[in-house]
Amino acid sequence: MRIAALDDEACQLEMIRHTMEGIGHECHGFQDGKTLLRELRRETYDLLVLDWSLPDMEGPAVVHWVREDLCSRIPILFVTNRREEADMVEGLTAGADDFMVKPIRVGELEARVRALLRRSYPAQHETELVFGAYHFYPHSRTLHVDGRPVELKHREYELALFLFQNLGRLLSREHLREAVWGLGAETPSRSLDTHISRLRTKLDLRPSNGFLLSAIYGLGYRLEAIEADAFQLPGTSTVGAVA
Repeated sequence: MRIAALDDEACQLEMIRHTMEGIGHECHGFQDGKTLLRELRRETYDLLVLDWSLPDMEGPAVVHWVREDLCSRIPILFVTNRREEADMVEGLTAGADDFMVKPIRVGELEARVRALLRRSYPAQHETELVFGAYHFYPHSRTLHVDGRPVELKHREYELALFLFQNLGRLLSREHLREAVWGLGAETPSRSLDTHISRLRTKLDLRPSNGFLLSAIYGLGYRLEAIEADAFQLPGTSTVGAVA
């Protein structure tokens, strides 16, 4: 998973980052709210870990912006020195999903993050994932469409599974590259687009099959479940997916 952590104390930020990476996640650190907000306008993440008191803004203001301006349901965890009941109520009312008090206890942080991700992305933990005619079997890394196996290369499978697990979400190009190729991997600029094009063809991702894979200019890609009838007019053929 791709996590963004916001804390103005470098040592705290490093602890969070080290803990997240230790349980297999990629963690990007930020030390002021405005930098994080700029990043969220062009990048996507699976979880936010936020401090409350920041040099330029308060943590609840960040949460309000994410929920109202960004219109995102990304899970948010406060990790803060605030410890009064009123603080917890304010943070959760602002739109955060969980709240823990510093000093950071690594075991507690790991447990709360795992619980948030499990609740927010239940499809990540299934042994079989079914999306209409598309059946993924993560343990054997296989995919069947309409009961027939589809041969996919390693990264094609990883990309297909990640897109279906995040149906309806706009995923930035960097988010997709990190999820499939790994953090810091040297990836040719057109490699992602090539893999997307191959998947669209191999999996026949088009409205008549119930899914639309769209490129969002300057941002990334979104796979959506749609109703084929919405893309057809009487006497016309089905419109294909947008490149």
